[in-house]
Amino acid sequence: MKAIPHIIYTIFLFSLVLTGVSVSAADKTELHHGIAMHGTPKYAPGFTHFDYVNPDAPKGGEVRLGAHGTFDSLNPFIPKGNAAEGIGLIYDKLTVHSADEPFSEYGLIAEKIELPADRSWIRYHLNPAARFHDGQPITADDVVFSFNILMEKGSPMLSSYWAGIESVKALTKSSVQFDFKAGVNRELALIIGQLSVLPKHIWENRDFSKADLQIPVGSGPYRIKSIDPGRSIRYERVDDYWAKDLAVNKGRYNYDILHYDYYRDAVVMLEALKAGQIDYRYENSSKQWATGYASKALDEGSLHQNEIPHQNSAGMQGFAMNLRRDLFKDIRVRKALALAFDFEWANKNLFYNAYARSKSYFDNSELASSELPQGRELEILQPFKQQLPASVFNEVFTLPATDASGHNRQYLRQAKKILNEAGWQVKNNQLTNSNSGLVFSFEILLVSPAFERIVNPYVKNLQKLGIDVTVRVVDVSQYINRRRRFDFDMLVHSMGQSQSPGNEQHDYWHSSVADVEASRNIMGVKDPVVDELVKMVIEAPSREELVYRTRALDRVLLNKHLVVPHWHTTKHRAAYWDKFGQPEIAPIYDAVHSAGFFTWWIDPVKAQSINTYRSATTR
Repeated sequence: MKAIPHIIYTIFLFSLVLTGVSVSAADKTELHHGIAMHGTPKYAPGFTHFDYVNPDAPKGGEVRLGAHGTFDSLNPFIPKGNAAEGIGLIYDKLTVHSADEPFSEYGLIAEKIELPADRSWIRYHLNPAARFHDGQPITADDVVFSFNILMEKGSPMLSSYWAGIESVKALTKSSVQFDFKAGVNRELALIIGQLSVLPKHIWENRDFSKADLQIPVGSGPYRIKSIDPGRSIRYERVDDYWAKDLAVNKGRYNYDILHYDYYRDAVVMLEALKAGQIDYRYENSSKQWATGYASKALDEGSLHQNEIPHQNSAGMQGFAMNLRRDLFKDIRVRKALALAFDFEWANKNLFYNAYARSKSYFDNSELASSELPQGRELEILQPFKQQLPASVFNEVFTLPATDASGHNRQYLRQAKKILNEAGWQVKNNQLTNSNSGLVFSFEILLVSPAFERIVNPYVKNLQKLGIDVTVRVVDVSQYINRRRRFDFDMLVHSMGQSQSPGNEQHDYWHSSVADVEASRNIMGVKDPVVDELVKMVIEAPSREELVYRTRALDRVLLNKHLVVPHWHTTKHRAAYWDKFGQPEIAPIYDAVHSAGFFTWWIDPVKAQSINTYRSATTR
């Protein structure tokens, strides 16, 4: 990194003295264009664009997209309401995450980043060109206001995510400093850069905690053009967007109009795509991917199905059990329930063999545990040996693997034996607790009717054990509210993971948030060993140590049998009409449901051809 010229640094120190900020010799640092979690960022100072974009991509055109359910809020930061799809596009953050590195952040609103070697604080020097959509400059006061109001009234996930921040203060109109609490938390210097900066002059006179449809003022590449409450929302690209020529934005956000239409039914949404009412769709269902796209447009090449490889950590999806319910407190019960799920049969008969079984909370990455613990991972686990089940140390975590015939007798017998040992016996064809007389009965909560075909075979296997299971499908709003309140027995839950786990693990697993409404500790995990391992992951001093500590956490979580693991794929499944241009390189760590979509653009020639084709086929 290039050092700050001496005279400039002297002036900077003098300005801090005038603002009452003391600076020691140890605080002398360089200004950075970007920072990495470990090591140095891939892109050097002066880089012109990310490798996975076309910097000369044309701007223009309209894209129609589909969204499931409905929306009743334009505030995505609070634990109330259903926020509109795409609303995050109207806000800029202090920094930008690159999608081809495990975890590096580059300046956006923050033109330069300053921090000491121990990362005990961080200063952001704001770009003087940064503006909100109403023309007001973005200042350090806006940053301070945004952090404070999000910590006070935002989602509990944010207050947990940023819990290690001691204070924030505006040093000057264009520089702001975050001080961190004692301890090692290297990630804080990166994740606070993900703060969406809100306009203080707007929100200080509004009720931030209210979910409503009053159009907010942002600073990002798009602004809201119009809304049809609950049915659709349109965004327009901001022509005079202050950051459009920055290296981190070159080749991105190329569409003039983004139009989201809401659909109550996923099947109807797919038909809308085939009818040309939607331009792009990210597909989650293997059945739909295999059979649902058959059409003349697909045969003739006007509609594409494309599988785009990625290297994202697969995370974990599964039937999540609510440990707040007495029924699921016994680990033996949870283990037995996992034995009743026949993945191999489902993969063959329902998924067209599209998936691999998930055997880790960090699948598809080097962070996943495997085999028996050894070396550094074993050293990490050893101090907790008396508090952990022996299986953590002497058994390789495995899941049942059937012959896909649908006859799961072997594992159902094992499940029955475990349940008997836990005090459950079948009486009058019902699994009953020998001590309390309680009948084993619970509900599986779903938000999509399409998932019933997957749940029903699992329910039949549970019924063979004498378990009374009901399946309840509710609308999106009810589902979100019940999940926020932890008002469920079992539900389908996805825990996304990044290539660089850190502070978000606190909100996933820590005891302190288990009973905090709307936290992401969905299962209600309360375990001192997990708490300590989460702390170790957050404090990992190097990439190598992070890998070992994450594997240790993964192994402990797996042996707690918190979920009945599902499956994953290592490819994005995207279907789209042949109107887009795409960069030569796809971002390997791009978010799920994106597949690099915001680096694409509308090709005018292709778009005209598609419009002609659609017109001809709808006559």
